[in-house]
Amino acid sequence: MFKTLDDIDTAGRRVIVRGDLNVPMQEGRVTDATRLDRLAPTINELAEGGARVVVVSHFGRPKGTIVPEMSLRPVASALQKALGGRSVAFAADCIGDETAAAIDTLPEGGVILLENLRFYPGEEANDPNFAAALAALGDAYVNDAFSAAHRAHASTEAIARRLPSAAGRNMEAELKALTAALEDPKRPLAAIVGGAKVSSKLDVLGHLVDKVDLLIIGGGMANTFLFAQGIGVGASLCEKDLADTARDILARAEAKKCHILLPTDAVIAAAFEAGAASQTVPANAVPADQMILDFGPQSVAEIEDQLANCQTLVWNGPLGAFEVPPFDTATVAVARKAAALTKAGGLTTVAGGGDTVAALAHAGVADRFSYVSTAGGAFLEWLEGRELPGVAALNQG
Repeated sequence: MFKTLDDIDTAGRRVIVRGDLNVPMQEGRVTDATRLDRLAPTINELAEGGARVVVVSHFGRPKGTIVPEMSLRPVASALQKALGGRSVAFAADCIGDETAAAIDTLPEGGVILLENLRFYPGEEANDPNFAAALAALGDAYVNDAFSAAHRAHASTEAIARRLPSAAGRNMEAELKALTAALEDPKRPLAAIVGGAKVSSKLDVLGHLVDKVDLLIIGGGMANTFLFAQGIGVGASLCEKDLADTARDILARAEAKKCHILLPTDAVIAAAFEAGAASQTVPANAVPADQMILDFGPQSVAEIEDQLANCQTLVWNGPLGAFEVPPFDTATVAVARKAAALTKAGGLTTVAGGGDTVAALAHAGVADRFSYVSTAGGAFLEWLEGRELPGVAALNQG
């Protein structure tokens, strides 16, 4: 079991905090500080406890070379704001004597942000020498970047084996929420999995049919499952070559007593564009020149009824093409129903994935779920049942 900030001594020590500061930028300004806000409690707690906090992160994909446009320097001021105005120094490198000297000048409670880890090829290569150079800058290590925990990189995996290590508050909350959702859930347990292609989420679906009581399949994936059952889907996005795979998943689900819910009615249109003329038809009556772009109201009502009888919901992916109204209707309605059930205390809701977070924000309920993960790939790999190297390293530290 991983340690937390409660389990390590940090007062007066140099504590390396692995955050995820890979935030969206426009014209040198951070446009979404969510990840900084999630990291702030850990940094502030360490600083207030007298640690000298050394923040490290990647930014973009410079591929082991120095790319000035991918410097973390502009993020320092945004991080300072997220910390409530606490001063954040910046080091122009992430290893070496000059960086070590800058850290040594920090007072107790001081915070410094180091330059982009990925300017060095040793970061993504999980190179032990690069990890040793990083570890030399600290006395303890805290990983608060669950969103990078699926990568076996020097700053997430190798360094955890060289220093006393613990999970930060965000990582701790994430792991507790995910464990409660799939490993030890209150049942009935439901999952919503959406997305364009079955091929991108085969492992997720395969893992979930063994875990959940109700699996709601949305997005373009639902079309593949309808087609696999002999239902015509017109001009809809559909991976017809995966029909056998879809039938296998349906058979496995039946054997595991996992109920799979697919749309019984659908919102269709001739074109995927804003303002396109749309109509609702039975899911088995889609004209050849039309495409399914959202669940219909009958299907939405069925999902809402099913969720009212569940105690836990895991959500990854929208039900329809939510980016373009009116094909956001089902996703918004179900998100608001799930949020209302959460508020009433009957449903624990855990969601993650970039499209999912955007969809919940669009529905105005991102802050009304029990937990919304800011991780993308890490959340998906967790849904697949994979061991995450950054978490495993903490468990062994």
